[in-house]
Amino acid sequence: MATTNDLKNGMVLKIDNQLWQVVEFQHVKPGKGPAFVRTKLKNVLSGKNVDKTFNAGVKVETATVDRRDMQYLYNDGTDFIFMDLDNYEQLQVGAEIVGDAKNYMLENSNAIVAMHEGAVLFIELPASVVLEVTYTEPGLQGDRSNSGTKPATVETGYELQVPLFLEQGTKIKVDTRTGEYINRA
Repeated sequence: MATTNDLKNGMVLKIDNQLWQVVEFQHVKPGKGPAFVRTKLKNVLSGKNVDKTFNAGVKVETATVDRRDMQYLYNDGTDFIFMDLDNYEQLQVGAEIVGDAKNYMLENSNAIVAMHEGAVLFIELPASVVLEVTYTEPGLQGDRSNSGTKPATVETGYELQVPLFLEQGTKIKVDTRTGEYINRA
């Protein structure tokens, strides 16, 4: 058990026998009336987002989430295979749990696998990853960084918008939270 004053981004709460991850929280102290905490919660299993308000200091039940450093090995067609870096055990994770993280995972890259009571909840990646552009249309003479964007495909098969001056074979940094181009690596 924790109080609403202890909330942090990424914390997993157990509300009505469902697991909810705290996406955002804000402590509000209005001029009139008691303080409260406004949160944005994401259902761990369904991915549904809801806004919920708690009175300040109210006890909330926290879920025990085991976050393990694992290495992504390969995709066998339906499942993604991860290896625990501590004991070298392999773990199969379904595509529905991996979700959009598959767009940024290269074989032999590290990720954090969050588990609750032996079941995998979600995959956490670093805020940004470096990927190589495998296909994009060639740029034109005079293209500048602020003149527009074009589609590019990276080595994982993910397609995103990049500046016109980028060419095939360039390594770029991609934000894993939004899927957007950050800069050249």
